[in-house]
Amino acid sequence: MKIKKLGALVVSAALCAGMAAPAFAFEGEAAPVEQPVLPEVVEEDVVTVTDETSGALTPEGNLTLVDDYHTDYSDGSGQQFITLVSKSGNTFYLVIDRNAKGQQTVHFMNLVDEADLLALMEEEDADAYTAEKEAAAQAEQDRQKAEEEAKKAAEEAAASGEEQPKENKVTKIASSFLGVVVLIALAAGGGFYAFTKQKQKKQAEKEALDPDANYLTQERKLSPSLVNFFIAAGDIYEDAAHHNVVFVGRDADGHPRYASSRGIREKFRQDAAGAEKAFGFAHRGTDKQLLVFEAPIDLLSFIELFPKNWQQHNYLSLGGVSGKALRQFLSERPDVERVFLCLDADKAGEDACKRLAALLPDTVSVTRIQPCMKDWNEVLVHRAEIPNRNYFKSIVLKEPSKPETVKIIRMSDVELTPVEWLWKPYLPFGKLSVLQGNPGEGKTYFAMHLAAACTNGKLLPNMERMEPFNVIYQTAEDGLGDTVKPRLIEAGADLDRVLVIDDSEVQLTLSDERIEKAIIENNARLVIIDPIQAYLGADVDMNRANEVRPIFMRLGQVAQRTGCAILLIGHLNKAAGMQSLQRGLGSIDIAAAVRSVMFIGKLKHDPTMRILTHEKSSLAPPGASLAFSLGDEGGFRWVGEYDITADEMLSGIEPQRETKTQQAKDLICTLLAGGKQVLSEDIDKAALERGIPGRTVRDAKRELGDALKSKIVEGRKKVFWME
Repeated sequence: MKIKKLGALVVSAALCAGMAAPAFAFEGEAAPVEQPVLPEVVEEDVVTVTDETSGALTPEGNLTLVDDYHTDYSDGSGQQFITLVSKSGNTFYLVIDRNAKGQQTVHFMNLVDEADLLALMEEEDADAYTAEKEAAAQAEQDRQKAEEEAKKAAEEAAASGEEQPKENKVTKIASSFLGVVVLIALAAGGGFYAFTKQKQKKQAEKEALDPDANYLTQERKLSPSLVNFFIAAGDIYEDAAHHNVVFVGRDADGHPRYASSRGIREKFRQDAAGAEKAFGFAHRGTDKQLLVFEAPIDLLSFIELFPKNWQQHNYLSLGGVSGKALRQFLSERPDVERVFLCLDADKAGEDACKRLAALLPDTVSVTRIQPCMKDWNEVLVHRAEIPNRNYFKSIVLKEPSKPETVKIIRMSDVELTPVEWLWKPYLPFGKLSVLQGNPGEGKTYFAMHLAAACTNGKLLPNMERMEPFNVIYQTAEDGLGDTVKPRLIEAGADLDRVLVIDDSEVQLTLSDERIEKAIIENNARLVIIDPIQAYLGADVDMNRANEVRPIFMRLGQVAQRTGCAILLIGHLNKAAGMQSLQRGLGSIDIAAAVRSVMFIGKLKHDPTMRILTHEKSSLAPPGASLAFSLGDEGGFRWVGEYDITADEMLSGIEPQRETKTQQAKDLICTLLAGGKQVLSEDIDKAALERGIPGRTVRDAKRELGDALKSKIVEGRKKVFWME
């Protein structure tokens, strides 16, 4: 931007300093500029410095303003730093110091020469100055020439003896020099006068307002600079027809969408035809705070009271107490985190604050900022009367809800825990297991003998010895008195340790809290539920994975929390020919949710022989298939391992291969052929190498009968031979 005649100050300063002074200062009176220092919204601010840079200036001239930076203090003192560049590229630095009384001193901070000064002047002034200088120089030459001629004439007269009239040469020289000084003084004085006039004109242009601005500055006590800011933005203007103040509301793209008139001579308010109430008078800042007001004048008054960094904040006038503009603003600025409701201190304002706070999302902090008088303009007008600048009180209406975080378990923090077994590898503690089979094939009998082994210490095959413990046996198919108790007695169970949850009034389900309570209260370590489908619940379709999986997940958590083994007994479907894991009744997710899956079925060629197969084992290698006899005169008794898979058993196709017992008998006969005598421990070792367990070897020895001979040697060792 260019400044007309501002160079006059530079000219006058330099001329009065002798054309090459390193610094120049003068003092003059100037009205102190008051910059109110006010607190922040939440707590009082004690900073008393206001920095600002000048706005654009329009007059054309010979200088370009590079910097015009102000630092104003609340006591009226301050500094102004000005940088100027001339057309010829010369740079000038001015510093203006202003004290609290309004007196100011101007410092010209760099050396200049006559060429610099001429470049600052208007062309006609420079030409006049140059002509005047040339005329003065010519006059000086003429004077010097006249002196030389007078001197020469005097010398000639003296030589001829003639007497000449005497002339006061000092006076003549002084007169000539005085003329030059007068010219310089006139130039300096004219330059200073021009600079003063230019500064006054600039200040007048800066503070020149539309006629309605007098209403805002004089009656409403708003500062001219604040009003000018919004006038320059086009957000405040004067209605030419009625001379009302008009406040403009814009959308996020800056397009006018709302206008409201305010009378300056009488109380009058009216929205323009077609105005959209959702777009109120506002200032959009850069931070994440929004201050909300009823009227534009309240908004401006608040800024006047608390000016520090105000352009960074967001301000919105509702044009009343409706929430339309607030909702629209937040839809444009979803990043807003704090909202301050600065509505009037009356019933309408209080009610609106509560209503608006309820409309805001829970992620936003809402604070009520209540003025100490009816509204913010009243506070501004009477602020001198308010003690200690206690302009408001704040009330927190809503704290933002803390976002829910995902609970994470770091594997490095997980404690290693070994798997505990009730019956390894068939039945682990703290996990779910399932036993499936067709009706009448021995599932319940097996469950009774399992319960007996846990309560009386009579172990199952390959079961490690443990202290007896309580068992919860829950059945929906057999009567407790006529079926369950007689079979438990037959199995030799300790009936005091076998418990049943009474669900005669409320049907028990797998999701029932009573299961976990009963486990904890009775220190039970095994729960048997027979059958699964009877305890899923009336509204659960066991064929739907999305309904079954959550139930089994919760039940598995119960088992893990309590350390209790939970065995679920289920039936098979009728889909013959499918793989064993798909034969269970209901969704395949039942088999997927448990850690161990077992099947019980009959042998086709021997209906009294039942086989327990271990089809799935997530925590250890699957166990061997075990045979037990049921239905003959001997009742329930374990036979031993049986070489058959679940698929073979369920399909009814028995493998054409020797049983483990027969393999053991053949091995013994081979080892003892030719009358050899072999230690018992060597027979067991050879059998184990072929996958034949020790129990099966003992069964084979028993079946060989009298053909197998034995004796004790070396004190304790047993040796076998055959005759």
